[in-house]
Amino acid sequence: MTLKALLAGAIALGLGSAAFADGHTPVKAGFVYVGPIGDGGWTYQHDQGRLALEEEFGDQVETVYQENVPEGADAERVITQMVLGGADIIFTTSFGYMDPTNAVAAKFPDVMFEHATGYKREHPNVSTYDARFYEGRAITGTIAGHMTETNKIGYIGSFPIPEVIQGINSSYLHAKKVNPDVEMVVTWAYTWFDPAKEADAARAMIDQGVDVILQHTDSTAPQAAAQEANANGGRVFTFGQASDMAAFKPSPRIASIIDEWSPYYIKRVGALIDGTYEQTASWAGMPEGEVVIGEITDAVPAEVKAEAEAMIAAITDGSYHPFTGPINKQDGSVWLADGEVASDGDLASMNFYVEGLTGDIPN
Repeated sequence: MTLKALLAGAIALGLGSAAFADGHTPVKAGFVYVGPIGDGGWTYQHDQGRLALEEEFGDQVETVYQENVPEGADAERVITQMVLGGADIIFTTSFGYMDPTNAVAAKFPDVMFEHATGYKREHPNVSTYDARFYEGRAITGTIAGHMTETNKIGYIGSFPIPEVIQGINSSYLHAKKVNPDVEMVVTWAYTWFDPAKEADAARAMIDQGVDVILQHTDSTAPQAAAQEANANGGRVFTFGQASDMAAFKPSPRIASIIDEWSPYYIKRVGALIDGTYEQTASWAGMPEGEVVIGEITDAVPAEVKAEAEAMIAAITDGSYHPFTGPINKQDGSVWLADGEVASDGDLASMNFYVEGLTGDIPN
C-alpha cells in the first residue's frame, strides 16, 4: 500500500497526522536542483529550505536531492528515479523542469509533484510555486539608481522568460524614478549557472562604464568580477541574488534579494503529513516572508537605505505595488494607466520591456 493510500485511510478514519504515530514510513521528499548546492545562490537557497524541512519534522521526513540536473530529458530521468526510489513528494526547482515534471506526474498519480517558477499543472498531483522576485527588484533598482555615478547600471539575465523580464523592468522602473538619467545595459547569459559566462558578462559591462550590476543568474561570479575591478581602482556595486552572498559584504555586495523557501517547504510537507494536502498554485512575496532583502550595508548612504526600507515596508503591508501606473511599454503604448496596478495574469505573461529600455528581448 502506498503512503498516499495510508494517508487517505487515516483521513477517512479521522486520524490526521496520527497516521505516522504507529511506525509508518516517514514522508520522503525529493529535490531536483539545476546547479550545485554550493553555488552560493539559487540552488544553495533551495537546499537551505530542504535542511529547514528536516529540522522542522525530524524523523517524520526523509529528504533526498540531486544537484546539477540539466533541464530536459535528463530531468525526466532523474525525477523518475526519485519516484522509483520511494519519494512521496518531489520539488523540481527550475523553470526548465516544467514539462519533465508533468510528464512524470502523469505516470505516477500517487506521488505529489511541486514545480518551482512554472505554470503548468496538467495533472491533479502537480502544484506550482514561485516568489514575487520583482518586489525585491524594486528595492535593488531604487538603490542602484542612487548609487550609480556613471548613470549606467547593468542586468545579467538568464533566460528571456516572464519571471526574468519582470525583474529587469522592475529594476529599471525604480532606478529611473530616483535617477531620470539612468540607463540599463541588459546582457543575456542563456544559463542559470555558469560562473565563467557570468563573470565575462560582468566584466564586459564594467568595460562599458556600468558601475552597478544586478543579476538573475545563480553564481557569485559577478560579485567576484566586481571585487576584482574594485581592487584595481574601480567603483562597482552588486547585489546578492537568491541568497545573501554575504562573503562580498560590505562592498561590492551592498544588499541582496534572498529567496526564503523554508516556509513553503515546511507548509507543503506538513500538509502531506497531516492529510490536508491539496493542489495549489502559490505566488508569495515579501508579505509572506518568501522574498527578503538582505542587509543593506554602510556603503549605502543612510538616506538611501531609509528610502529602501520604507519601500520594503510599503510592499510588505500591501500599500505599494511595484507595477503601478502610469507605465508604458517600450514602444510608447500605454500598458498601465495612472494608478492602475498590474494583474497577476499580466505579470505572468510579461514579454516586453518598459519604456526607456533599449534593445530587443530575444526569442
